[in-house]
Amino acid sequence: MTLDDLRAFTAVCDAGSLSAVARDLGCTQSAVSQRVKRLERELGIALLERRPRGVAPTRAGLILHRAAADGLVGLDHALGRLRDIRRGGGTVRVTTGATTVRHFMSAGVVAFRRRHPRVNLEFQTENSSRRCFEALAAGTADLAWITIGSPARGVELRPVVELPWVLAVRAGDPLAERTEIGPGELASIRHIRLPENSVSRHRLEEHLTRQGTEPVSTTSVADWDTAILLAELGLGHAVVPALPGWRKPVAAHPALRLIPIPSLPPLAAGWAVRRWDALSPVVVEFAETVAAELTTDGAAGADGPPPGQGPGVSRRGR
Repeated sequence: MTLDDLRAFTAVCDAGSLSAVARDLGCTQSAVSQRVKRLERELGIALLERRPRGVAPTRAGLILHRAAADGLVGLDHALGRLRDIRRGGGTVRVTTGATTVRHFMSAGVVAFRRRHPRVNLEFQTENSSRRCFEALAAGTADLAWITIGSPARGVELRPVVELPWVLAVRAGDPLAERTEIGPGELASIRHIRLPENSVSRHRLEEHLTRQGTEPVSTTSVADWDTAILLAELGLGHAVVPALPGWRKPVAAHPALRLIPIPSLPPLAAGWAVRRWDALSPVVVEFAETVAAELTTDGAAGADGPPPGQGPGVSRRGR
């Protein structure tokens, strides 16, 4: 039994086809079949069965596939770390949403790059926490920055920052001069819904339902930035997390007001990984640098202007 045999077998299980794997590996279908047969002879049990279209793992094959797939991902990760050590650099692969780097990582990325000019930084965009988890499981990402929701199997979560909820409104709106918004007042807003199937939307709707509040909505968006911009244009009201990227001088967004909603529990955001103790030192340092820059007062103007006077809203790290 060799690593190449196991790699070929897991690839066949994933693809359901010997010929497809042969094309991917640049070899003959017979060569792929021989690798699988070598495993079957050594183990003394059938691992694949023929189907009208391709092949599928037997019950024994499923057991080996699960174990081999997990082991190969870890092994490939370890081999990558050894190559990085040999080259004297390294690679940090981050998967997250499209606007996350701007809002949460800009200061951390700059600080990290100054210390590690030779490290490769790879940012992969995904549109949901589930897709980020899949990237971690597949070994195509080291770190995932997500909105913290329910724990996921095989993933370790580390909250970094708490984001208080605010109501984004256009200056001149009847609510714009308020210092805070109560839960009952949200029932009358022209609600801009957050991204469908997102953790933030699920948490918000959960809180609003618990409080007996059901605001009317005729608008939905694909990301938090769009919700804030539509509110600034006067097209509705957005209940959103107070993002570091929007903590700018009032002059930058003179038509925008963010009003705190203290009755809503803060939303947590942070890192997800497969295993912290399996990460390379350079990946750990990147994660810690981003967290440190976010949770220090100098990172993005943590205190900001008073409530109701502009985009600045305080945050707490944890």
